Amino acid sequence: MAVKLIMFDLDGTLVDTVRDITNALNYALRPYGLNELTVEVTVKMVGEGLTRLIEKVLGEEKSQLRDAVKKRFLDYYSEHLIDYSETYPHVRETLENLSGYKKAVISNKREYLSAKLLDKLDLLKYFDLVVGSDTTSERKPSAVPVIHVINKLNVAIYESVIVGDSPYDIEAGKKAGVKTIAVTYGYGGKKDILDADYMIDSIESLLALI
Repeated sequence: MAVKLIMFDLDGTLVDTVRDITNALNYALRPYGLNELTVEVTVKMVGEGLTRLIEKVLGEEKSQLRDAVKKRFLDYYSEHLIDYSETYPHVRETLENLSGYKKAVISNKREYLSAKLLDKLDLLKYFDLVVGSDTTSERKPSAVPVIHVINKLNVAIYESVIVGDSPYDIEAGKKAGVKTIAVTYGYGGKKDILDADYMIDSIESLLALI
C-alpha cells in the first residue's frame, strides 16, 4: 500500500479503557438505584459515543435521567481517565516505528477527553491530529470525521487507511473510500469486522502490512 496517513480508533484499538469507563458509569448510575455494570456488559455497549452508551444503559423507561447521568459520568471520568487504562501490547513501539507517516486518532469519545487520555499515557506526541465525537458534525460510522482528517492533513483518499476494532470504524472507512484494517483484540466481535480489507491480531502487524 502507498500509505501516507494512518488513522487510528482509540478505545479498544490503542488503549484498553473499558474498566475506567465501567467505573465511571457505575458512579454516575449509583444515586438512581440502578444495577451496577460489569466490564463484560460495558464492552458490548461501547463504540457509539457517550450519549448512546448511556441511552443503552438507561433504556426507554429511564431516559429522563440521561442528562444527569451524563454529567455525573463526565465529572468522574475526566478525573479518572487512566486509573486502570493502559495501552495494548506493542502500541508504543509501533507508533515509534511509524514516525514517517502522518497519524491521527478518530474517536467517538469527546475530543478533550481523547486528547487528555493520550497525553496522560504519553501517546499524544505521536499524532498530528485528534478528532473526537464533537469535533465534526457527525461521528463514526459516518465518513465525515475521516474526510475531515484527510483534508486537514492534506493527503489523498487512496493514501489513507483507518485502523479500528469495531464495525463503526470499518464502516466509516468504507464510506470515505479508504482502506480499512481491523484489529481482532479489541472490543468488537470478530464476526462484526469481517468487512475490513485487512485483519490483524496485533498492532505491530501493521508495520508489515503498510
